[in-house]
Amino acid sequence: MIGRLIGFAAVVWGLGFATFTLLLAQPSAVARTDAIVVPTGGAGRIARGLTLIEEKRARRMLVTGVAPGVAKRDLAAAFGHAPAIDCCVDLGRQAVDTRSNAEETATWVREHRYRSVRLVTSDWHMARARMELDAALDDNVTIVPDGVPTEPRLGQLVNEFNKLILRRVVLWLGIGR
Repeated sequence: MIGRLIGFAAVVWGLGFATFTLLLAQPSAVARTDAIVVPTGGAGRIARGLTLIEEKRARRMLVTGVAPGVAKRDLAAAFGHAPAIDCCVDLGRQAVDTRSNAEETATWVREHRYRSVRLVTSDWHMARARMELDAALDDNVTIVPDGVPTEPRLGQLVNEFNKLILRRVVLWLGIGR
């Protein structure tokens, strides 16, 4: 009996993992949102957000999870886009992980009274980042996922899928809010 249960769980996990990998987030075609949020930690995220700001696809952008001591001039030196950074980018310094990125973002969204936010993060990170942000935001805010294409390693995908499952269970149980 236990062997069948383990086998069933393995099949369900395998099917879920296959679905997860086949449905990695893509760049969004949505023309405009009120705001953009970019969690730090992955290549291409900030550059994608800055390009979207320059294209006037949103009014403001929050980079959440910025390390202490990093200033806007540091972003401009690393990525260019100085005029967009000066006018339209806020640096969030409270977040240290995906969950606190969502909490920091939700506070920022409420302060500015935004109703739509484009979430720019790595394709493999989008499902969990979106789930956390959805749990933190008010129900009347629309999240537009905008995946940054990557070439993740298999181990990275397995790790992220397992984190996604665990956080979903915690949120379902109501102990992760």
